[in-house]
Amino acid sequence: MEKETRKNYGAAGLLPLLIFLLLYVGCLAVFTIKGAKDPSSYMPRQVAILIALVFALIFFEPRSKFSKKMDLYLNNAGNAGVMNLALIVMMAGGFSSAVTLSGGQSSIVNLGVSLIPSQFLVPGIFLISAIISLCIGTSTGTIVTMAPVTFSLVAAAHLNAGMAGAAVITGSYFGDGLSMIGGTTISAAAGVGSPMKDKFLWQIKIATPAAILTIIAYTLMSLNNGGAHHIAAGSYNIITILPYLAVLVLAAVGMDVVIVLALGTVMASAIGIFLGKANIFDCAKAIGNGMESMFWLAIFAMMVNGMVALMRYYGGIDWLVHVFTKRIHSKASCEALIGILSFCVTGAIVNNNISVLITSPIARELGDEYKVDRKVLAGIISIFAVTASMVIPQDSAMMMTLQLAGKSTNYLDLIRYMFYPVILMALTFGINYFSAKKSTLSKAE
Repeated sequence: MEKETRKNYGAAGLLPLLIFLLLYVGCLAVFTIKGAKDPSSYMPRQVAILIALVFALIFFEPRSKFSKKMDLYLNNAGNAGVMNLALIVMMAGGFSSAVTLSGGQSSIVNLGVSLIPSQFLVPGIFLISAIISLCIGTSTGTIVTMAPVTFSLVAAAHLNAGMAGAAVITGSYFGDGLSMIGGTTISAAAGVGSPMKDKFLWQIKIATPAAILTIIAYTLMSLNNGGAHHIAAGSYNIITILPYLAVLVLAAVGMDVVIVLALGTVMASAIGIFLGKANIFDCAKAIGNGMESMFWLAIFAMMVNGMVALMRYYGGIDWLVHVFTKRIHSKASCEALIGILSFCVTGAIVNNNISVLITSPIARELGDEYKVDRKVLAGIISIFAVTASMVIPQDSAMMMTLQLAGKSTNYLDLIRYMFYPVILMALTFGINYFSAKKSTLSKAE
């Protein structure tokens, strides 16, 4: 029914998205240049999207009933997929806080640092950051945890600060795009309609070889650092790490992520109480705070999904799909253009979670037209979103790392040693090209 009543405003149908970008990214850029302490606070993302949404509701179809457009927005903002996404991201926040309270986050860092061979501190930093981010589902949380440790190692062991900083950032984003409790994975899978398990299993086949090649590169470069010595790590308790392992294993074998997160949260809380780190009310408070920290993503997902539905109704999404389709000549080129779109939107918005929410509906329409597997769509969107986040100078991970590094390194030094995003993109393009080619040849036979 909605398909038959769509309007044809063409490119103008994308004006709400353009308004959001101009307000959010424009203000962010201006206040960053001015040296403001917190440039993103001057035009919060939710205010920018609200202004764009009001514009979409009022200035298009002025003769139509406002209630008709509002119904279209509400039906899509509150559909089952978005509600599921909202529940999962809030539960992920609660789980993360519960594990942190029980000591799991500090334990996994200290365990990793204690296992680093003395000659291979930089590849070890990459590996630990990758494991931590895979467990806790956030690059920011990993960098907050690992960067201070890393630059202490840099000073004490005379490491290459640029290489060590790059290892922290790229390792942190390894897990950000893969973690079953990470916003990027949840948003990408839900946005295109792919089971998270399928997306994870497809993406890890590309991310793992890229990570291994990165570790090899850092190892070969570290062989020249003969003066490095092992640094004593803090204490850790293996028991507190078990909730992370349980969540990873249960999600990977296909258990519904809502049940997985519920079990993980209960397990982390029980461990915290058993070890005497908290009582039941401390756990409840921590879980509540964690859920609250993810409210913005849940609400933002609803607002974006509703606005994208309006842009589709006004013909903007159809116009964009048509423009992209003219440049698509095969399944492989469709996948490549979706990756480029995800990369560019992330670079403009400077937030991979928001980028994924915006890119997913467009990618789904393009993917359906060229019969791209949903898990491949979700994986490509996720890969190119986190790849862009690794290299853009205004990303919070980059700025945080540079701030903690002080005068020991700079942006250009970090970029020089960012092997992982280059290898990851190359493998993604290569594997998808040959996979699509093979599929075409099989059909021809």
